[in-house]
Amino acid sequence: MRTGKMKAFALTMAGAMIFTLAACSGQENGGTTTSPGNSGDGNSGEQVTITFQNIYPDPTTPAHKMMNQLVEQYEKDHPNVKIELDSLNTDQQKLKLKTQAASKEVPDITIVNPAAQMQPFVEAGLLAPLNDVVEKDGLKDKFQDGLLDYYSFDGNVYALPDGNNIEVVYYNKALFEQAGIAETPKTFEELLEVVKTLKSKGITPIAIGEKDSWTGSLLFMNILLRTNGGPGFLQDVIDGKKTFNDPAFTEAVAAFQELVKAGAFPDGATSIDYNAGGNIFKTGKAAMYIMGTWETGAIDSSSVADQVAAFQFPTVNGKGDVNEYIVAPGSAFAMSANSEHPEETKDFLHYFMTEMPKVKFELKDAVGSGHKIEGDFKAAGYSELAIGLNDLFKNIKGGDLAFDNTMNPAVSQAHLSSIQNLFVVETDPAQVAQEHQAAFEANP
Repeated sequence: MRTGKMKAFALTMAGAMIFTLAACSGQENGGTTTSPGNSGDGNSGEQVTITFQNIYPDPTTPAHKMMNQLVEQYEKDHPNVKIELDSLNTDQQKLKLKTQAASKEVPDITIVNPAAQMQPFVEAGLLAPLNDVVEKDGLKDKFQDGLLDYYSFDGNVYALPDGNNIEVVYYNKALFEQAGIAETPKTFEELLEVVKTLKSKGITPIAIGEKDSWTGSLLFMNILLRTNGGPGFLQDVIDGKKTFNDPAFTEAVAAFQELVKAGAFPDGATSIDYNAGGNIFKTGKAAMYIMGTWETGAIDSSSVADQVAAFQFPTVNGKGDVNEYIVAPGSAFAMSANSEHPEETKDFLHYFMTEMPKVKFELKDAVGSGHKIEGDFKAAGYSELAIGLNDLFKNIKGGDLAFDNTMNPAVSQAHLSSIQNLFVVETDPAQVAQEHQAAFEANP
């Protein structure tokens, strides 16, 4: 696993978030770069269908528009190639991929998550190395420095990421003003007071879609990052330096439950999926949304775009540094080791990843990109929200990966279920900690 590199990488990432359009597109006069396949690579002339599994099902999002724009252009340039889209939400895709992996029927291109989450697929020989793809035409150098490490094992790159993000608290300025809240909270205690004030005014404080259980986990990890006084709690557990029974963990569970008890989340949160949860915020029905910066483009395309700003997750009980974040190397595109059309699939994947940053910039979705993107955000018409978030990236001191990108899948599943349960049943933090410790010891 790569978790030991997190702090160094986060610092590298801060320096890498400098955006210039010219460096990443290789295009002039706004034209579309000819795909490598047009020069003969991966373009045999035979009719080929490539299955492209993805997590961009929502047609209103910039990511969905980017994908379809690139697929349509590639098919136009390669009449013999059909890209068949299998668009699912995140949890649906994870479940489907597990089923496909069990029968060794992984799609030509699929989605994996970094480090511990993708490791089992690599060890099972289900993914093809992509070294030749990243080395071609300097594609490797177009990613943020160090980012590909999270998708690499034994010297081979197995997936190409779509982003690199930090988790922030988006908030609706109009709803804050309506509730009489003048300032954003700097401490967890202040956050609780904000939640209670919003609730008393009939406003849903924090949007979430906890049917997809990783959403609650991501929020919880912000709290743990603070109660631990900084990054590294899960790595310390892995290294045998701490256990889940450590006070930092039980303190984080107790704080999380304070949010639940204060009525922070929508009723029936565990029956609301990720997309629906996000839409609660994006339609002005919730005051806050604690999520990765990958949501910026979608928020800027929503009806509340001009009302939204963001702040850093606050300190908890006087602990933590707001310039340390839950850092999210993005979901990534991997290729099946058993693809029937490896040349064409690699050619399309190279094209897709080469053209992605230009299209993301044009769609005003470049915040949190995994590529090095140059460009004048203000001149390009980016929102104040996007420009403000870009400034946050410049001061990152470090951070942690999400739980399920750090621990093995069995421990992660126990964790996701345990945190999801906190939305429904109040539980002794010591019991929650012991549940985690038992799962960790049973799944070394």
